[in-house]
Amino acid sequence: MMKKMLSLALTLAMVASITACGSKPETTTTAAETTKAGETAKAGDGAAADVQKIIDRGTLKVGCKSDIPKFSLQNTATGEYEGFEDDIAYEIAGKIFGCTADEAKEKKLVAFQGVTAKTRGPLLENGEIDLVIATFTITDERKETYNFSTPYYTDAIGLLVNKDSGITSIEGLDGKIVGIAQSANTKEMTLKYIDEKGLKVKPQFQEFDGYPALAQALATKQIDCFSVDRAILSGYVNDKNQILEDRFAEQDYGVASAKENTGLAALVEEKVTSMISDGSMKKLQDKWELQ
Repeated sequence: MMKKMLSLALTLAMVASITACGSKPETTTTAAETTKAGETAKAGDGAAADVQKIIDRGTLKVGCKSDIPKFSLQNTATGEYEGFEDDIAYEIAGKIFGCTADEAKEKKLVAFQGVTAKTRGPLLENGEIDLVIATFTITDERKETYNFSTPYYTDAIGLLVNKDSGITSIEGLDGKIVGIAQSANTKEMTLKYIDEKGLKVKPQFQEFDGYPALAQALATKQIDCFSVDRAILSGYVNDKNQILEDRFAEQDYGVASAKENTGLAALVEEKVTSMISDGSMKKLQDKWELQ
């Protein structure tokens, strides 16, 4: 009898260990059915097939930026990704695996992959990553290719210049070199703003691969202005440069998934909207000192 009781106790302990992160699965409503996203049952018994694939794999693969302080920055000492968008990834992983965001982080349930404006779309399309949470602006054109969640942050394009440049507004950029990130929509939106305002300004644009390269180009005066979303610029402000007051082309950031992954998109949408409604999204923004 003692041997049987000991065997039963060991079995229960093993089960508890295996399901520790999914003992209380959260429910989410998809377009087709109500699913238990955190349940480790086989597809058909709970999670949508695309979500179940992530559960079976044991990690959520997320494309994120590695060079944006406060939003998503890879710690060179630890290799860990740290920032507002990385925390959103942990929140979503928690919902998938039925645990808290802190547990998802501790158990390494998110596999981050650094992306740029140029690589994030292709990596999502070919299935190398499940989600993009990387200051990905929602546009009508992009919505034809990807699923986007409700916006989790709204930003606008800004202009970062050296204090000794003499440039005080966008009108001072006539004939100047404006550095922008590859595959970003900054050039298009800047020219649209200039046209709408009827400004007599014709800047030149030069593309760079990554924000650190842009910041360095500004510091060494290879360019006259570093232009991208203001939240991104805020991470590169120092005592020798400044963000101008110009603010234009407001844009919403959303969590993106592949068009065919409707179950995952529905789960993400529910998580993002619940975080907005219960105030936890605002708490994350405050944590990372985002305006």
